[in-house]
Amino acid sequence: MLKKLFCVLIIAIILAVPSFSYDRTGYGWYCMRNGSAQPCLEPQFSFIEKYDGYFLDKKPEDKVIYLTFDAGYENGNVAKIADILKKHKATGAFFVLDNFIKKESALTRRLAEDGNLVCNHTASHKDMTQITDIEQFEAELAALEQTYNEYTGLSMPKFYRPPEGKFSEENLAFAKKLGYKTVFWSLAYADWDNNAQPDPEEAIEKLLDNTHNGMVLLLHPTSATNAAILDTLMCRWEQQGYRFGDLYELCDDKA
Repeated sequence: MLKKLFCVLIIAIILAVPSFSYDRTGYGWYCMRNGSAQPCLEPQFSFIEKYDGYFLDKKPEDKVIYLTFDAGYENGNVAKIADILKKHKATGAFFVLDNFIKKESALTRRLAEDGNLVCNHTASHKDMTQITDIEQFEAELAALEQTYNEYTGLSMPKFYRPPEGKFSEENLAFAKKLGYKTVFWSLAYADWDNNAQPDPEEAIEKLLDNTHNGMVLLLHPTSATNAAILDTLMCRWEQQGYRFGDLYELCDDKA
């Protein structure tokens, strides 16, 4: 009788413990342009804020811009971008891959020494929504952290950007459990194809027309157009009263 009561009690306890599960639906991040006004978070993405996901500094009166760059390799333009940032005494966040660190270790270290944040874009740029095990998810991020430390002697900041902007609620929950802030963007444009680069004047016009307070701008630093226009853009933004912030400020976190 006691054994039976004990079994019933154990089952009751198990049933009483809440079961936590996360949605594995895969999404591709996007943010609708809203001219000079701050864009709104798409309703289906509202859960990102619950898991330390950021796309915009929502303080409406603060004329701050966050420059972020997704860098998978170097073709001469990443170093040019770094030079321009240094010229303006500004910094950005570079989300890099394992290949970039290994082939461009001197440049990687230079980025960090200039005050830029070198951040986690995963080791292999795979679709992270296909990973449904936190240990495998951690392995992708930890492998890049290890490479960064091995080649630079530095520790990688805990900022993560999903490859190709692909994510799920479960992914963001994993990242938060691992101590990461997930950083999306509030403005981007088609700058990634080196064989079909945007016209520089059109690119400047598009970016200035959609600049907004608290903007998190995604640029690809391999873009020849971006290397050609960034100095002009930064001068124009500075003339308009903008300053350049870092991700610790965006995420209200201490360095």
